[in-house]
Amino acid sequence: MSPISPGGRAGEGGRVLVTGAAGMLGTAVVAGLAGGAASDVLAFGRDRLDLRYLDGVRDTVRREKPDTVINCAAWTAVDDAETREIDALAVNGSGVLALAEVCAEVGARLVHVSTDYVFDGRAETPYDEDAPTAPISAYGRTKLAGERAVLEVLPETGYVVRTAWLYGAGGRNFVHTMIGLERSHDTVKAVDDQIGQPTWTGDLAARLVELARADAPPGVYHGTASGEATWYDLAREVFTLLGADPGRVLPTGRATFARPAARPAYSVLGHGRWAEAGMPPLRHWRDALRAAWPSMIAAAGGRA
Repeated sequence: MSPISPGGRAGEGGRVLVTGAAGMLGTAVVAGLAGGAASDVLAFGRDRLDLRYLDGVRDTVRREKPDTVINCAAWTAVDDAETREIDALAVNGSGVLALAEVCAEVGARLVHVSTDYVFDGRAETPYDEDAPTAPISAYGRTKLAGERAVLEVLPETGYVVRTAWLYGAGGRNFVHTMIGLERSHDTVKAVDDQIGQPTWTGDLAARLVELARADAPPGVYHGTASGEATWYDLAREVFTLLGADPGRVLPTGRATFARPAARPAYSVLGHGRWAEAGMPPLRHWRDALRAAWPSMIAAAGGRA
């Protein structure tokens, strides 16, 4: 993906560089920036800015001299990371460290996207932003390395935004899968013993753009929808919005879909820090899904 510059009116965001701009979240961030007050938006997909190549990361940021970098790039193949942790760390750890260091060099703010996988999932109440981290997968360990790099190198201008259970029109995800399965299966099974917060990329992207422009305190924020749900709850909601019988969704345990990487059983995140930034938490996940629904249906090819 070539760098693009929508060339909007000069505004609070200044010059913003987005990494991972071709991904599901990155496309939503670029769209949000292009429609706002940023004076210059530079969108780089992995073909133009690959975090594995540290010299390229440094050269690009030095050349473009952004005011803010929003890092949506990541190794997100959770299961593959179990056997390729060094490769995942090259992107999620070393690449983020290089990005943070060059941001410090040019005086840029860095808004970095992280994950609920930095927690072990053994809690029974929402994890606040300062809760102890204890990843149980290689992916979680590599993402935690990236978090630490941002917070250590950029204590005054670094933002870590943890998110989870993302869905959006710009990529494959659980909501799209359920839309497809409703069309092709009489019944589907969905996990009912894993709890999290389904989060729309549109809502998260808008909040990342706000952080890029706002005078918010640096540190860790939780960019997940309000409320909580199981995958079973989310699947039933998708069926309901399709006008289908949610009773066709059958509950099952995580063991039914065993995978190489362990997932946190409970990864509900607290949202207390948004108040310090003068911003509300993201809206409830059901409200967000309804807002996202037209774009999700369009991306899925319309209602069958």
